[in-house]
Amino acid sequence: MKKEKSQLAVKDFYIGQKDLVIMSGPCVIESEEHTLKAAETLQKIFEPFKSVKLIFKSSYDKANRTSVHSFRGPGLEEGLRILQKVREQTGLAVVTDIHSAEEAIAASQVCEIIQIPAFLCRQTDLIIAAGKTGAIVNVKKGQFMAPWDMKNVVEKIHSTGNHQVILTDRGASFGYNNLVSDMRAIPIMQQFGVPVCFDATHSVQLPGGQGSVSGGQREFIPVLAKAAVAAGVDCLFIESHPDPKHAKSDAATVMDFKELPKLLRLLESLYQLMRQDLDE
Repeated sequence: MKKEKSQLAVKDFYIGQKDLVIMSGPCVIESEEHTLKAAETLQKIFEPFKSVKLIFKSSYDKANRTSVHSFRGPGLEEGLRILQKVREQTGLAVVTDIHSAEEAIAASQVCEIIQIPAFLCRQTDLIIAAGKTGAIVNVKKGQFMAPWDMKNVVEKIHSTGNHQVILTDRGASFGYNNLVSDMRAIPIMQQFGVPVCFDATHSVQLPGGQGSVSGGQREFIPVLAKAAVAAGVDCLFIESHPDPKHAKSDAATVMDFKELPKLLRLLESLYQLMRQDLDE
């Protein structure tokens, strides 16, 4: 039986249609200058790929850092001001994390997509508040959640009258300080009638693996991204940075800007092949 394809409009393109949509950018807003330059550079990197669409991602606050001493970002008000500037100067759609009902309202006025972090995917009040904004809501599947249990999250958002939902897989806990990606999660969650995204960068994390910070295995990002596209995923989440070694968040797992073009060429071809197969 042919699977009913989920589609979700973002600006002038659709998630789950002919174009491969990728959410990408530095994990956290490091400064206004750094963020604007990163967005402009990514836009140029993505430009040659006609069937690959970029949604810029960066967070104003990383509230779930391993250590109290870790950099969290500029905060809600300043961070949203910077993201608004990104939208105005580049025309890109933007996604950012939220952590409370109040943040959901504020972020939805700036960003096309508001994102629920994996650790908060069961927080009903936050999920409902996000749904009520009318914005697209991207929910990261918790490392502790089975993919079939995410149906309850979708139903919470739908209860608000908002049917603009994306579910993102980012691996599952596998013992201590490790994650494993089960590609069965992609078709399982697609059965809920929503687009499914795969987070290829957080999936290679080693949570808390370096004591006060999380470790990671950046070399496996391309492997998992290609596997997810081959499994029929609707979009990808790939955090990236111009200088990963000095990134202020997730330095071990963000992808280097210089490595993106090669990967994008492979992913674009593979995605088109998979879409053709699904359409037959």
